[in-house]
Amino acid sequence: MEEYITLVSVPTITVLVYWIINLIKYAFDGNEKLKRFIPLMAAGLGLVLGVVAFYAAPEMGVGKNPFVAAIVGMASGLAATGANQVIKQLSKKDCEELLKEDKKEEGTGDKDKKDN
Repeated sequence: MEEYITLVSVPTITVLVYWIINLIKYAFDGNEKLKRFIPLMAAGLGLVLGVVAFYAAPEMGVGKNPFVAAIVGMASGLAATGANQVIKQLSKKDCEELLKEDKKEEGTGDKDKKDN
């Protein structure tokens, strides 16, 4: 059972950091200056959560010492930033593809109007 708990420690920190960062962005209403520091905040939050997990739940196996737990936490926090960008880019491509399809449909409709 302990090996399963160890496997979920990094994704748990990643998910927590992801949602905390989203709450911060929502609270500050998408402030442009704040967006510059999101990766730094994510790394800091991950560091804190990694160390907290090391002391509060040592069975999670975040690391063998606080330093390793901090590094694992920072990597997990930065993974949350990467996950956010993946989701953002995938949704952006979907929107662009839909816009291209709409333009193609509009373009064929204009040709039909000109022929009549």
